[in-house]
Amino acid sequence: MVAGQVGPDAAVIIPVYYDFASTLCYVAHRVMGRLAPELERLGVVLDWQPIDLTGITGWRRGATVQDARRANALRVAADLNVPVRMPRYWQDSRAAHAVVLGLDSPAKRSAWRERVWTAVYEEGRPLGDAEDLIRLGRDLDVAVEPLVGRPQLSDLETRTRAAQAAGVAGVPTFMLGTFAMAGIQEPDTMTTTFARFVHRRRGVDEG
Repeated sequence: MVAGQVGPDAAVIIPVYYDFASTLCYVAHRVMGRLAPELERLGVVLDWQPIDLTGITGWRRGATVQDARRANALRVAADLNVPVRMPRYWQDSRAAHAVVLGLDSPAKRSAWRERVWTAVYEEGRPLGDAEDLIRLGRDLDVAVEPLVGRPQLSDLETRTRAAQAAGVAGVPTFMLGTFAMAGIQEPDTMTTTFARFVHRRRGVDEG
């Protein structure tokens, strides 16, 4: 078997770098949720990896999202039929990421991502508010306070630096091997791209 290839029955793991503060990541989360049956058919498993985008872009936490960037995010959301309540400023996502990094199972991490994204982009709740995160944790029977600590925040910084070194310059980014595919596209485009990647990973001749 060629290096990097997997067996015909093995799952093909695609890391997805995201930041809770990014509206486009919420949109990607919703689009990927709709594509779940197709991803399962392809044998694709998405590995959602949190990063702090401010550590890559230099954006300032709490800064107003510029009109052009806001308009673009809302246009993409509308084109992909994802209703969204987009915050007016770039929120501090570090505590929410620290929680997800401290959880001990994929199911819990998935539930936390869903709860945070729903709270921010559907309910209009503040991302960086400690008390609100505690309330979100109670919804899932998760004790938030012990998870928002130095080890998790240090882990987030390390992951952010590693993502940048791997070529991640924005979010969402889907890592197809060494190729960093930035942004979220139409469902058919995403499915076709993933299928081609799976074929390469499994050594399947597409011709």
